[in-house]
Amino acid sequence: MCTNLDITAIGEGLVELSSTTSIKYAKYFDKYYGGDSLGTAISALRCGSSAGYITKLGDDNFCGYLLEAWSSEGLDTSQIKLAQGQNGLYFVGKNEGKSEFVFYRRKTAAMNLCIDDIDFDYIKNTKCIYATGFVQSLSLSVREVVREVFKFAKENEILVAYDPNFTANVTSTDEAKEYFEEVAQYLDVIFLNTKTDAVALFETNSADKALKALMDKAINTIIIREHQTGLHIQNSSQYNFLAYRKAEVTDSTGWESAFNGAFLNYYLKGYDTIKCAQLANSLSILQIKNVGAIKSIPLRNETERLYNEIYG
Repeated sequence: MCTNLDITAIGEGLVELSSTTSIKYAKYFDKYYGGDSLGTAISALRCGSSAGYITKLGDDNFCGYLLEAWSSEGLDTSQIKLAQGQNGLYFVGKNEGKSEFVFYRRKTAAMNLCIDDIDFDYIKNTKCIYATGFVQSLSLSVREVVREVFKFAKENEILVAYDPNFTANVTSTDEAKEYFEEVAQYLDVIFLNTKTDAVALFETNSADKALKALMDKAINTIIIREHQTGLHIQNSSQYNFLAYRKAEVTDSTGWESAFNGAFLNYYLKGYDTIKCAQLANSLSILQIKNVGAIKSIPLRNETERLYNEIYG
């Protein structure tokens, strides 16, 4: 078991089968892995952080592949519990320039993660805990895990980071609001977008209104991604805006999760928030050039090289 980790994420690991063509016509798929909070953990890891993951894996034919892939990446898997059942799976393809998805993730092992699976001594030895609203939606027991781990982290002065990651075909707006309100008092860092998250939580696509609502919650660091415009960054009393850079988009799947991981990596290293956002934005520009949510996340040297080209 690793100790003194930088980031520990709670979530669901999925098998990803991706193609550069439409799913309908694809003859071959590239096997990898995915998951929103997992993408954040791997992104942080590839930027130089130590990272761990908390989930439950089913003992199907993909179990060994996922564990070996995550371990070879450097992810600490000591808190991953094994259980009878299946793991989630999704297909991603490209159709006329747009990403298309097919998910198979009903009754997966990850949904059975419960509070009895959590080693709170392990939590105590991490600098940052991360989860998403999508993770909370997996089941009532997972929702309890996120709430209680966040509460414990706050009580023990461990950084708590969160992204609502609202998905309309998974969660209703009422549920999204409940998930957020359950954990809002524990949050130190929040990421969200104006296109779906702000609309679901605050019934607005205005970055300014969402920012005010979050500041009223006394959340220290707020990152709002305004659709097609840029990043609103609020840290304590300091506000900055970072415009998006034009970039070639091959597949934008998982870019927000990857952004979050890069941001948290540099944030934990003591960088100021605007530089954290610039570095995370640099990573995202590289990530969206290739197909696959996690497969396309670049390494630290690539990210910092592009950062120096753009912002240096």
